[in-house]
Amino acid sequence: MRSMNDKKNRNLKVGKLKHNTIAKIIANYISDLEIKDKRIIQGSKIGEDAAVIDMGDTFLIAKTDPITFVTDDIGYYAVNVNVNDIICTGATPKWFQSTILLPEKSTNEELVESIFKNIHDTCREFGISVIGGHTEVTSGLVRPIIVGSLLGEVEKDKLVLTSGAQPGDAIILTKGIFIEGTSIIGREKEGLLLEMGYDSNFINRCKNYLYNPGISVYKEASLANLEFKVNSMHDPTEGGLYCGIAEIAIASDTGASINYQNILILPESLELSKIFHLNPMNTISSGSLLLTIDDKDSSDLIDFLSNNKIGSEKIGNITKNKELVVKSENGKVRPLIYSETDEIIKIYN
Repeated sequence: MRSMNDKKNRNLKVGKLKHNTIAKIIANYISDLEIKDKRIIQGSKIGEDAAVIDMGDTFLIAKTDPITFVTDDIGYYAVNVNVNDIICTGATPKWFQSTILLPEKSTNEELVESIFKNIHDTCREFGISVIGGHTEVTSGLVRPIIVGSLLGEVEKDKLVLTSGAQPGDAIILTKGIFIEGTSIIGREKEGLLLEMGYDSNFINRCKNYLYNPGISVYKEASLANLEFKVNSMHDPTEGGLYCGIAEIAIASDTGASINYQNILILPESLELSKIFHLNPMNTISSGSLLLTIDDKDSSDLIDFLSNNKIGSEKIGNITKNKELVVKSENGKVRPLIYSETDEIIKIYN
């Protein structure tokens, strides 16, 4: 039988921390500090990916997120993953800064310039100002790491929180899942895929998932929140779709019932999941957007998004009980099993 010290000294897995670990950290070291500043509307909470601070006339939204899995187009990734979490609060992204850590054995001026151009061009696309940061060559790294930080602004009556999901809400998924993971594998494992006999057309399609269907949810989140009363929005990143659903349920103190057959897995994503033995439900899925909305409005929202060239599907409902379940095609109901450890790490083993 393991002692408590054995458990504490055991090395943690690559990826984000377990929810129970985060909950303990928040309870022990963070919550009491947040309470002292009454302007904090939303601070640290599982499922809430951005902080909300009352600035008087508007709310300031603050977000930070790293990019650790990719090298190619890393600046584009860094801006977009932060934009996604800002836009999911209903806010407009405004000010970006980043800490850029570069590997000492493979960094040259060309790499540095390409990363900064990537960030600049992506920020310009969204009308975001780059306001500073820090850059250094760091020992011990095998690939670049960017930790992005983005501030946005929202009118007080337009704020959307993950915790806003209500029992009975329809859960809408846009575009499909495993979008970012497909792009990462295409870019990081191109040589291996060629060795395995996959042609360049297939690999290029995988790589292009970065742009088509794309890892940005800016358009669909903006449109949906403009035209409908959206109760919550969430961007499922590490841990994939199932972890994203769990985070909505944790944040809103609810449960979820999911129809497996309604979850879209795109062809290239499905093929990669077989090649690398990945569960697509638990693989990094930036580019997918989860929205919850009153069930009676769900068909109208799906039609509205379709008219704006955004595919979406109702994949289930928020439930009053706190269980997470999945209904299979044959009607059987089983527990929804999620993990904070993303499947994508398997490609680096």
